[in-house]
Amino acid sequence: MEFGFTTAAYVVAAVLFILALGGLSGQESAKRAVWYGIAGMALAVFATLIGPGSGLWLLSVILIAAGGIIGFFVATRVQMTEMPQLVAAMHSLVGLAAVFVGFNAHFELNHVLAMDPAARVGLHGFAELLAHKTLVEQNILRVELFLGIFIGAVTFTGSVVAYGKLAGKVNTKATKLPGGHMLNAAAAVLSVLCLIWYFNTGGFFPLFIMTLAALFVGYHLIMGIGGADMPVVVSMLNSYSGWAAAAIGFSMSNDLLIVVGALVGSSGAILSYIMCKAMNRSFVSVILGGFGGTSGPAMEVEGEQIAIDADGVAAALDEADSIIIIPGYGMAVAQAQQSVSELTKKLRAKGKNVRFAIHPVAGRLPGHMNVLLAEAKVPYDIVLEMDEINEDFPSTDVAIVIGSNDIVNPAAQEDPNSPIAGMPVLECWKAKQVIVSKRGQGTGYSGIENPLFYKENTRMFYGDAKKSLDELLTKIS
Repeated sequence: MEFGFTTAAYVVAAVLFILALGGLSGQESAKRAVWYGIAGMALAVFATLIGPGSGLWLLSVILIAAGGIIGFFVATRVQMTEMPQLVAAMHSLVGLAAVFVGFNAHFELNHVLAMDPAARVGLHGFAELLAHKTLVEQNILRVELFLGIFIGAVTFTGSVVAYGKLAGKVNTKATKLPGGHMLNAAAAVLSVLCLIWYFNTGGFFPLFIMTLAALFVGYHLIMGIGGADMPVVVSMLNSYSGWAAAAIGFSMSNDLLIVVGALVGSSGAILSYIMCKAMNRSFVSVILGGFGGTSGPAMEVEGEQIAIDADGVAAALDEADSIIIIPGYGMAVAQAQQSVSELTKKLRAKGKNVRFAIHPVAGRLPGHMNVLLAEAKVPYDIVLEMDEINEDFPSTDVAIVIGSNDIVNPAAQEDPNSPIAGMPVLECWKAKQVIVSKRGQGTGYSGIENPLFYKENTRMFYGDAKKSLDELLTKIS
């Protein structure tokens, strides 16, 4: 009865998770999708607690309560600007959990195998499952838990480094140790040798050596990836965490963990591919930390940046009929989304055609700008993706860039030696006038110079985005 209920509950939970993923693909259905996910996870936890092999009730309840309290505390304190590093931190916990669960499966398997066959009769839960495995099944289990630990360890250190880069605690430039890619290759080869060693002996030492090698791979792999590629890294680590969970699910014969891990792993991989396509980058190239490179020095940028004040921006917007706003991470840092929303309301009330252009890798997290605009109650129907709006810039009167750099950089098309050469970008420079809201004359997070700021039809609206827009709002009646 317990097993039947748990299986049925896992099926329902898996369906809810699938509905959650499907709903998150649209802004209007996203809120409902989140509740699907919450309900699915609550059902999965409840079914596991009362299912076969359950026990240690007091400890389980204490840990669940502690996790819930910590999660609530973190969720209420973290700003939207800190969401990318929070996601990276959550991925690191999934990877670490996979490592610990894998180690536990190893010790329990060896403990069961060391028991007298007659003593295995009274075993329960996972131990009982292990006791009935054949030699072939035991070897398959070793491979599964080995892979789960390897992927989990790579995910853990990789996510910690990604968190550090996103939070500004670690240098955002691509950094490799002497030997570069050969060190990663050597660690991968060592892990394969440890798999053969572990497969033949079943001892803990090869498992431990492989874990150290995997921890190094995760650290060195992400350290070798520059800031411009961090949105891809976040989705890639999301994929890794899913595959780690799936591998551990196979080890524990937990169907729901397998399904959920596969959903997370595949969706993260698909998102990484979509983002790489949006950047015209090879997925392998990003993962290897930019293997290869440009053939020569980047093009020199000539001219000067021309400043404009709030009165000048207000005058330009008053004369414009069509306006496209391009948000970037600078808007998130300044928490200017509410001011942007208010500006949009005022302009639309005056009969202006106002729309938003969203690049797939805007910000430091997939969908970052969409979430910020939705939070500020910007209508969904005027928020358009790059492919939907790029052809409209030549007929646009004013393009407003708020805290963006790489996604509006014409060097991607004009300079074959630019680090972002070939990357599809929002062609805002084709508008009649471009206004760039920016703190100063720096190159931003990725460190790549932007010729847009020096073009004849571009004016620089310097200052904190929120303060600048709030001042602008007072000039628009």
